[in-house]
Amino acid sequence: MILSLGLKAMCYTIYLSTDSPADLCVHNTELVRFDICDNKIDDPVVKLLEFPQRWYVGSKSECSCTFRHLLSVDLGFGEPVDWYPEEQDALQATRELYEVISSLLSSGYKVDCIDKWEGAEPNDIQTLDVSLDDVSSKTFRLFENHRFRIKK
Repeated sequence: MILSLGLKAMCYTIYLSTDSPADLCVHNTELVRFDICDNKIDDPVVKLLEFPQRWYVGSKSECSCTFRHLLSVDLGFGEPVDWYPEEQDALQATRELYEVISSLLSSGYKVDCIDKWEGAEPNDIQTLDVSLDDVSSKTFRLFENHRFRIKK
């Protein structure tokens, strides 16, 4: 939940923005939670989002930690591998997030998202162009302190 972010735990935070007026809460599951960002969010990183409808994306752990994250973009997108174990819930939550993003794009809406580590400031965030035509739901993952400009 967004209010728990004020605890300043060492966690990931995912924000998503879109020009779609749809209520993304209809996509909430046990593993993925969308909460509208409102004036209570004082995170300056939110201002980097491009589109008017802004959402906090939480996971089963309430923060955004239970998704696929990598510290660096060097390994790129890729399917899970034996030498780097990932939780099944993180894999499934990431696929669910991918499907929501893909659906928005297929409906003609624009989407961007930010994956940040607690304490990251706007100047820490790098932008990466991502095409879902090139990245499948099995290979999709988030990169710490990156903003994705997502297209199909």
